[in-house]
Amino acid sequence: MAVTDKDVLFEDNHLIAICKRAGDIVQVDETRDEPLEDMVKRYIAAKYNKPNSAFLGVVHRLDRPVSGVILFAKTSKALERMNALFKNREVKKTYWAVVRNRPVKPSGTLIHWLVKNPKTNVVTAHNTEVPGSQRAELSYRLLGELGGYYLIEVDPLTGRSHQIRVQLSTMGCPIVGDNKYGYPRGSRKGSICLHARRLQFIHPVKKEPVNIFAKLPVDGFWERFEAF
Repeated sequence: MAVTDKDVLFEDNHLIAICKRAGDIVQVDETRDEPLEDMVKRYIAAKYNKPNSAFLGVVHRLDRPVSGVILFAKTSKALERMNALFKNREVKKTYWAVVRNRPVKPSGTLIHWLVKNPKTNVVTAHNTEVPGSQRAELSYRLLGELGGYYLIEVDPLTGRSHQIRVQLSTMGCPIVGDNKYGYPRGSRKGSICLHARRLQFIHPVKKEPVNIFAKLPVDGFWERFEAF
């Protein structure tokens, strides 16, 4: 599917933010499916009449089954500066997740050491540091319950692969649809109930606060939680 104006959450001369659909990949992988990176390049080239394509830098990534805010840089200067902001943890990322099991505590901080198996693309969480592991930290809070499902807001302090998915699962709260990390059933739509809700940072060029917000997907389930 092509990127259109309705998918754009924020755009200026330096940055563009898209509301990623669950199932889209950010960059090309072994499936060879068209990545969102190429779709956004094509959108910019058409919008601004750039026949020789357009510069686009990938600032961060979202897993394929995850929806929500994804940010790209339109200039090399913006890419370099946004990379620094992410590296220095100066970007506040907020996610919403739907789980079936109520968290034991309504809020808290999770710290694990994660190890990724490159052959299976599965991450395991450990309570103490082990060889080859990376420290992962997030804070969470329970927002409410609807129809036996629980909505959790998550603020990751680190940006590890599959971090939110494996840490919530380790807490006993696998994300709905995420059968890779403990939920009993996968989604026929290839999605999980994890949504990148908000990105907040100081603009790398204009030095102004930026707050980018993505509405929940309209799929007959997710949008019921929009009132929270």
